[in-house]
Amino acid sequence: MQQQPLLEMRDIWKTFPGVIALAGAKLQLLRGEIHAMVGENGAGKTTLIKILTGALRRDQGTIQLDGQTVHFHSPFQAQAGGIGTIYQEVNLVPRLSVAENIHLRHEPRRWRMIDRHRMNSQAAAQLEQLGVTIDVKQPLATYGIAIQRMIALARAMLLESQLLVMDEPTSSLDEREVDVLFKTMRQLKAQGRSILFVSHRLSELYAVCDRITVLRDGKNVMTESTSRLSRMDLVTAMLGQARDSVHPQSRVGRTSVKEVEGQRTSLRDPPVLEASHLCRRPRLIDASLKMKAGEVVGIAGLLGAGRTELARAVFGAEPAESGSLRLNGRLVRFRRPAEAILAQIGFCPEDRQVDGIIPMLSVRENMTLAALPQLSRWSIVSRYRQRQLVRRMIERLGIKLASPDQAIHELSGGNQQKVLLARWLCTQLRLLILDEPTRGIDVGTKDEIRGIVDEMAAEGLAVLMVSSELDDLIDHCQRIVVMCEGRSVAEFEGDQINEDSILAAMAHGSRSSGPPGD
Repeated sequence: MQQQPLLEMRDIWKTFPGVIALAGAKLQLLRGEIHAMVGENGAGKTTLIKILTGALRRDQGTIQLDGQTVHFHSPFQAQAGGIGTIYQEVNLVPRLSVAENIHLRHEPRRWRMIDRHRMNSQAAAQLEQLGVTIDVKQPLATYGIAIQRMIALARAMLLESQLLVMDEPTSSLDEREVDVLFKTMRQLKAQGRSILFVSHRLSELYAVCDRITVLRDGKNVMTESTSRLSRMDLVTAMLGQARDSVHPQSRVGRTSVKEVEGQRTSLRDPPVLEASHLCRRPRLIDASLKMKAGEVVGIAGLLGAGRTELARAVFGAEPAESGSLRLNGRLVRFRRPAEAILAQIGFCPEDRQVDGIIPMLSVRENMTLAALPQLSRWSIVSRYRQRQLVRRMIERLGIKLASPDQAIHELSGGNQQKVLLARWLCTQLRLLILDEPTRGIDVGTKDEIRGIVDEMAAEGLAVLMVSSELDDLIDHCQRIVVMCEGRSVAEFEGDQINEDSILAAMAHGSRSSGPPGD
């Protein structure tokens, strides 16, 4: 007889203005199962979790928990219904004590008063099961994020939830803490509880999960037993690549290494940038790369592999704790982006709305931010020179707008991205870092931006490009560095660059093609 599922979500739809976040998504968890849910940015994982836990209302679809149809209107209601959640961002109360956070809204009472002695002793005992020995009477804010995550887990365990949702619970934990977490998860599974586990680290999925569900573009791609799903098949499912259509020579029309040597740079040229063994735990463990003038180097990897962290470490936005960085052979250490900019390094961030544009300023003001020192005399900006420069950049990049004085937030995403590129083209750069330069823009504008990148490299600019779109990297990069779980695990150039090689390195953390049978 087939086992009755503990949770069944069917045909879940959710739309936001202009965006379909979930398009008929489904999820099934069995009793006593550790079930992974994976997918790249925008796949719909967070939206589905928020709907399950009552933080969002679904537009359509049904949710059955323990055989009963449920409609949770708040996280507290979901918690009362038997669903505990450990969010990626710890949602506890910093000023309350550890014990108060663990028992929040479930405090033990005696004569209608909170029994603080029992509350403290129960909290301490719960944490000791997780290998954590601390003073539970101290405020939560006393402890670091790793301890706070273990406190959140202790709270969920104390509530004896039949379903536990863990959204990236290991992101701030060291290896010992991860081992303790996995041991606890297996204990909960043995007790008959179910766990929905979200992680971008493939090694964790295969270490602890029974089945894996893959989401892409708000839809289910597959649900399969972990033991029957190879890492290669998992990666191709997440990225939307068809294995049977991937061939080693799939980079049709790609410029050969010899052509690149003749047109842009020579293998004998010294590196513009050399990063060695950069580390900033827990996201960046050991990353290295080299770049030459006129070269486009790509960084590939799954979400959470450390791609953005490597780019931000080079730019000084999240300085490395160890390792070395050389610019034109000179040892440098950027403690903040301003120092990198002075060294002629530019950066277009992944989230242009948050880290790139200043929404209420004009296109002219946004475009010339980095060039103001060149446009100023005695700290006074020459409006004439500024407008001349802006007009040239608008014409060069084909930016569509009503006026240079138009607020940048009124432009389309693609034109905003062009303005960010123009911001750095207004200066004299040695190196430009692009983090997901074609994300969220239409196909025509993508082609324009790819052409701009190629043009900049042809003029001698070194370009470091982070992208989750393999076609972008394969078609435009002379070399590709593959990141996996915070480490640079492989590097490909010339005829070595093909989808099979890159996917295998992303899946297995090396240049090998993986275990037999993959």
